[in-house]
Amino acid sequence: MPAHTDAAIRRIYEQWHQTVVTRDLEGLIALYADHAILETPLILVTLPNHNEGILRGKPAIHAFFEAGLRKLSGDLGRWFRTDTFFSNDTRVTWEYPRDTPHGDQVDLVEVMDVADGLITHHRVYWGWVGFKSLVAAMDRLHV
Repeated sequence: MPAHTDAAIRRIYEQWHQTVVTRDLEGLIALYADHAILETPLILVTLPNHNEGILRGKPAIHAFFEAGLRKLSGDLGRWFRTDTFFSNDTRVTWEYPRDTPHGDQVDLVEVMDVADGLITHHRVYWGWVGFKSLVAAMDRLHV
């Protein structure tokens, strides 16, 4: 992997996590390309007018994260992860594992395609604890 590509992947890996943990909406959105795609079932909880878990374009992704940070204030996890991630020159993948040193958390796998230093396609895969948390959030919010 070329050094500049490796640096861009590592920047996404580090900054995406940091901006989510600190709830830095503008910093988070700055990591996405204008034409980015986001896929996660959490869209159905945070933006109930959407009937699928896919968003296209930075404005829609911004609305999703803005609503998520407002509605789900800390409901979904501790955001524990190890320093292990997998990447090639266009994709980075990492896990927020269920089992952490502080107990169970929402278990997710983040998969992001990266081009020109920005996220172009982001997919979130939910594990069992994450699925149960998602269902509970949907019940609380009457989705």
